[in-house]
Amino acid sequence: MFICVSPNPAIDKRLKVPRLAPGQVNRACTAQAFPGGKSAHVAMVLRTLGESPVWTGLTGGSTGRELVAGLSALGIQTHPCDMAQPTRTNLEVVEDNGSVTEILEPGAAPSAEELDAFEKTCEALFAQGREEAVVIFSGSLPGGVAPDFYARLIVRSHQFGCHAFLDASGDPLCLALAAKPQFVKPNREEAARLLETPIESLSAASGAIRKLLALGARGAALTLGGEGLLFCPAAGAPIVFTPGLSLLARSTVGCGDSALAGFARAFALQSSPEDAVRLAAACAAANCLADSPGAARFADIQRFQSQILVQTLPSDP
Repeated sequence: MFICVSPNPAIDKRLKVPRLAPGQVNRACTAQAFPGGKSAHVAMVLRTLGESPVWTGLTGGSTGRELVAGLSALGIQTHPCDMAQPTRTNLEVVEDNGSVTEILEPGAAPSAEELDAFEKTCEALFAQGREEAVVIFSGSLPGGVAPDFYARLIVRSHQFGCHAFLDASGDPLCLALAAKPQFVKPNREEAARLLETPIESLSAASGAIRKLLALGARGAALTLGGEGLLFCPAAGAPIVFTPGLSLLARSTVGCGDSALAGFARAFALQSSPEDAVRLAAACAAANCLADSPGAARFADIQRFQSQILVQTLPSDP
């Protein structure tokens, strides 16, 4: 069972323009809206991989209804928790030259009662998936929600024997590490801010993975954008690395979420570290070619899996 927890979901709106001209009137050639937020992308890729993920999130207004309807149409089981304020819209502007500009709305603050109802829904799902569920916490937190929100939910999920995966940044990531999640996956910039050190080489990235494990994560991955992906399943285990594939990406929005879905499925299948990083990297690469974030095609994932090379990095001296 895969449970995707989304405290701050969104509608993803993709606009295509010939060239973005700041400070001027820009007319879009096309405009498309899709279910969004990091957890939604994870759920979508898990569905593509043949799984039956469950999604829960705080939703409100017409955009919230649109989000839930979009996920349901993809065959994803949803457990929306109502809030008075509308679900946010994130804007992705894609230019003809391939440049992508993102404008992310802040999430409206839920009331104390709405947040409590959401936590109770999460707890009920943890109980349903007792001892088996992989719970995926990902994305930013909406306004007014304490930064220890993920940490508290991870502790609660552990009480039901669930396996917690986390993709967050800043204080929510820092505080959640102490709750010992099964797996964390920051990107290079997020890890550099957390660890207060630049990550400009493969050696530095490997060191960052070890520090994440020392801070409490049981397993960790680090995404380096087009340069590749590192993964270590446990403290003391070897770190595996796969370099990025050379691709002409339509957009890289959602690639990290797609990789997270690959890692979650590999964990459930008890795959080797090499196979886990291979699947995660293939999901991310396929997302680069997708029509929208999280809409990676299964055929592309399969094709890229056969192309990805994995190496084991030297152990620290």
